[in-house]
Amino acid sequence: MAIQSRKESWFIPTIADNCGFVVVETNFRMYAYSTSKLHCEILRLFSKIEYQLPNLIVGAITKESLYNAFENGITTEQQNAHPRVADKIPSVPKNVCDQIRLWESDLNRVETTPAHYYDEFPSRDVFEAACDYARDQSGLLWEDSKKMRLVVNAEIHMHMREFLRGQNK
Repeated sequence: MAIQSRKESWFIPTIADNCGFVVVETNFRMYAYSTSKLHCEILRLFSKIEYQLPNLIVGAITKESLYNAFENGITTEQQNAHPRVADKIPSVPKNVCDQIRLWESDLNRVETTPAHYYDEFPSRDVFEAACDYARDQSGLLWEDSKKMRLVVNAEIHMHMREFLRGQNK
C-alpha cells in the first residue's frame, strides 16, 4: 500500500512486490495502481469502487465499505505496512485512521439498560399478566414464554413488584 499526504508531501509504496501500489489520501480516496487481481479484491474490501481501468482502481473509503471489511474479519489493528512505512507514524493519514477507528468502535458499542430479571412465576397466567403489565408500562425488554422468564426496565421494577404482589393474593 502506498500512502501520500499532500500536506506533508510524502509518498511511500507499501506493496513489497513490483506489481503496484496504493495511495490513500486524507479525503478518504484510494488509488490502486496495479494489475493484480489480489490487490483489486483487497481494495474492494476497504472501499467503494468508483471506477476501474486496466491498471488503476479508484475508490473511496466509506463506513459501509469498512463494515464489509470488518465482517470479513479485518480490524483496524491489522495494519501490514511495508517496512519503509512502518518507520513513519502514522503510515495512513491521521484523520483517516481516526475515522476508521471510530467506525469500528460503532460496531463494538454495547448499550446497557438497567433491568430486573423475573422467573419462577407460580403459574402461566401470572407470567402472562406480568408480561402484559410490563408491555403496557413500556418496560418489557425481553421475555421467554417457554421458560416463563422476563426482563423489565429498572424504571418500572417497583411497579412490577407491586403488581406481582397483587397477583399472588
